[in-house]
Amino acid sequence: MSEQTGQIFTPRRFRTDPWSVGAVVIAVLVLLPIVAVLWFAATPTDNIWPHLMRTTLPRYLGNTAILMFGVGLLTAAIGTGAAWLVTMYRFPGVGWIQWALLLPLAVPAYVGAFALVDFLEYAGPVQTALRTAFGWDNAQDYWFPAIRTRTAAIIVLAASLYPYVYILARAAFREQSGAGFEVARALGVGPLGRLLRVGLPLARPAIAAGVAVVMMETVNDFGTVDYFAVQTLTTGIFTVWLQGGNLGGAAQLATVVLGLVVLLVTLEKISRRKSRVYGSARGLRPVTATPLPGLAGWMATLACLLPFAAGFLLPVGVLLSHAFDASDWAAPGLVRALWHTVAVGGIAAFLTVLGGVFMVYGVRLSGYRLPRLLMPVTAIGYAAPGAVLGLGILVPLAALDNRVADAIWGATGWDPGLILTGSAAALVVAYVVRFFAIAQGAADAALGRVSPSLPMAARSLGQTAGGALRRVYVPLIRASIGSTLLLVFVDCVKELPATLLLRPFNYDTLATRVHEKASLENITEASTAALMIVAVGLIAVGLLARANR
Repeated sequence: MSEQTGQIFTPRRFRTDPWSVGAVVIAVLVLLPIVAVLWFAATPTDNIWPHLMRTTLPRYLGNTAILMFGVGLLTAAIGTGAAWLVTMYRFPGVGWIQWALLLPLAVPAYVGAFALVDFLEYAGPVQTALRTAFGWDNAQDYWFPAIRTRTAAIIVLAASLYPYVYILARAAFREQSGAGFEVARALGVGPLGRLLRVGLPLARPAIAAGVAVVMMETVNDFGTVDYFAVQTLTTGIFTVWLQGGNLGGAAQLATVVLGLVVLLVTLEKISRRKSRVYGSARGLRPVTATPLPGLAGWMATLACLLPFAAGFLLPVGVLLSHAFDASDWAAPGLVRALWHTVAVGGIAAFLTVLGGVFMVYGVRLSGYRLPRLLMPVTAIGYAAPGAVLGLGILVPLAALDNRVADAIWGATGWDPGLILTGSAAALVVAYVVRFFAIAQGAADAALGRVSPSLPMAARSLGQTAGGALRRVYVPLIRASIGSTLLLVFVDCVKELPATLLLRPFNYDTLATRVHEKASLENITEASTAALMIVAVGLIAVGLLARANR
């Protein structure tokens, strides 16, 4: 008791805030698979790391590095070049070509790999036409380059992933002031000089961000490299864990993958931090497209059509040619795969977006530092490859499953089996962790666009925090959240590595069905499931095109 005032002082108690607690719980759940992988790598039962370093690791690491940098350079050239042409020039077909260049996003890279091999193989249309035209009888009469090579994998991945660079580079070029290009033209700088001296320096942070995403997607890829027999770190995780039965060794390879991803993210952040570009808000003159007459215009059209043809027209054309001959459009296996894909992807997309909105809103309301510190870290789930997440999710969930089953058996005498890993629940968890960063980023941007005065007015009228979210924020951000829901759903539909690792026995999705049928060289039956994936992707690309108008 105080001698002066006579008041009794009690220690300040920690007050729990449900929004802060919820945000922390969501962040911990998202980060647990990564922590589990690091734990398995640090405490292996049988340490085969020295053996991996002497034998397969150099090959895995070398192939992965070559793929990353090869795909990164190729997508940077294609995406930046196409964005520069459609932004700075007017040429035949530019109105629809600028949107057509987005369509390869709808085609997974592993689908493009199957289509390319089918198109160029010995029995494919190209070699068949050559033999017919020149009178060759068999493969010994002529030379044709090998198809399933590392170089082919780089080309296929670049054709599928260049839109990530194209979208960001095009936005960066469109936001630049036309005055700078006019001054450069007046000083006698040619088209190439304006690109190298004015356009690229200003757009470099956006291009670097796009290339970083492409390289992370390259590390994550399994279907393409597995089909082309290119041994990478991702295929090594499957080999060491599933074929070698060594969890610790697979986790150690996964840690190398995480290290590469963290390095990429760090370099991209540094690139953006060192390249700060500010534009004047007053008098910003948009870029005026220059007409390209005659042969130059048609050359620009051809240059933009080539990546579109390689990334979309070729794979879709090959799939359609096989789909007309397919007899399994109503096959029970395909129908089940479609249902599994829609159900699991829909549930995962809903939970991902719901968790993203809850976490961002909770962090904005929270007065504690911990939720604010954890929120940016949860984005690592998107950077982590599906194989890494599968490794970090399956083993802990299996252990939890067994303990729950044992507890129920001991209490009731009834064996419920494996509830989580024996169902699609593990897939839902993997998808939520993998794509949580997309929902979190979209929710943060959408909530940030709402004027603070609106929820403040709602709170002053007696609304709770939940009421303000339901009645003020949700109606205003509905369009953004709806688009995010669809984009996450499409990414779940295309995800292959995590699905292969975590799906229950005899549980197929469209992605696993495509991989299984194509691995058996049954392109005809693979084409039906692949076309369904492409159709779903086209919906998202259409919405993306509307958002970028």
